[in-house]
Amino acid sequence: MPPLLDHLGVAVKNLDDAVARFTTLFGRGPDHRETVAHQKVEAAFFRLGGARVELIAPTAADSPISKFLEKRGEGLHHICLLVGDVAARLAELKAAGFALIDEVPRPGADNKMVAFLHPKSTGGVLIELAQEMKQPSLRQSPDADD
Repeated sequence: MPPLLDHLGVAVKNLDDAVARFTTLFGRGPDHRETVAHQKVEAAFFRLGGARVELIAPTAADSPISKFLEKRGEGLHHICLLVGDVAARLAELKAAGFALIDEVPRPGADNKMVAFLHPKSTGGVLIELAQEMKQPSLRQSPDADD
């Protein structure tokens, strides 16, 4: 299966201010908001047709987004591609000569496993690969006693 565009990530300094600005721009509010503590970011997702725009703001001075904002200011941060198997795709891309930021997938926002490719091997664009995590089953196992 070829990758699908999942979202465009936009780095912002203040998520509340950016949500207000993009709500006016898009004519609707975000579909989803969350904090990703281990990445030190908070995010808001706006669905626009078949893809989304993710606004990402740092929650700490040592967040990778803080460093990005210091160097480049607000704006496009990454392109996220949805793939069937992040680990397999990482191995294929590494074998093809792409530089990886993440050697193994890690939990990301929006219930996805993610990994990033280094911009030096993608023409200066940070690429995120994402895979939907399976939802835990809510039903009991067949051999559970009632």
